[in-house]
Amino acid sequence: MLLPLTGRNIAYDIVGPENAPVVVFSHSLAADLGMWAEQVPALLAAGYRALRMDLRGHGGSDAPPGPYTIDQLADDVILVLDAISEKQCHFVGLSIGGMIGQSLGIRHAGRVRSLMLCDTQAASPADAATRWGPRIEAVLKANSLEPIADATIARWLTADYRKAYPGRWQQIRDTIAGCTPAGYIGCAQAIGNFDFISQLPSVKTPALVVCGTDDPAGSPEEVRHIASLFGNGRYDEFAGARHLPNMEQPDAFNAMLVNWVNAHQ
Repeated sequence: MLLPLTGRNIAYDIVGPENAPVVVFSHSLAADLGMWAEQVPALLAAGYRALRMDLRGHGGSDAPPGPYTIDQLADDVILVLDAISEKQCHFVGLSIGGMIGQSLGIRHAGRVRSLMLCDTQAASPADAATRWGPRIEAVLKANSLEPIADATIARWLTADYRKAYPGRWQQIRDTIAGCTPAGYIGCAQAIGNFDFISQLPSVKTPALVVCGTDDPAGSPEEVRHIASLFGNGRYDEFAGARHLPNMEQPDAFNAMLVNWVNAHQ
């Protein structure tokens, strides 16, 4: 589906009974809503409604002029919730999606029943310029994410996953390569310009902060610290997973997710 706004559309997908509680999913930079395909059947079986959204310039969503902010991306979630007349949701976000969830907890606390934040950070990394600068330069030079697609998916998924699920691996790799440069750069700039550390202690929404223990973007110690910042935070992990534990270990992820939202109705 498309939510038409002035000058742009937001793409989203929603499935499940209209009277069921809604779980919103927000994907990683350079991914799209298809990243959550492994979670939808489990949520529907548990009696929930699954709402997946594409970030600006990702998947089917248009890319307005950037740079963007994390707060703007969080406000896009509220726009979609308003459009489908949902007052509250459970929220699941990974990487930049987890940053969006933090903004929701800080600025829209009444709209979220619970937060599950995966493989994320609470502030721009200290090396943001050196980390993102060369990637953005390569994307601009090629006018495409193709030059960074292989390195990106190598950070996301293990070699064992590629061997076991070559078709799914290729889908994700193609999605990275097909992301719009404007959307990628605008969202990367948002990651490079935020800091929620001082505000997270005021968030009372229950927050489960999780990670793959082998994620090169952040150690378990760093993610555990983020969980400790919340007024009602909890930490858990997926041993041996990289940046996308929801794909590498879907059964474990889905069990944790369903147990979490069930506990916060």
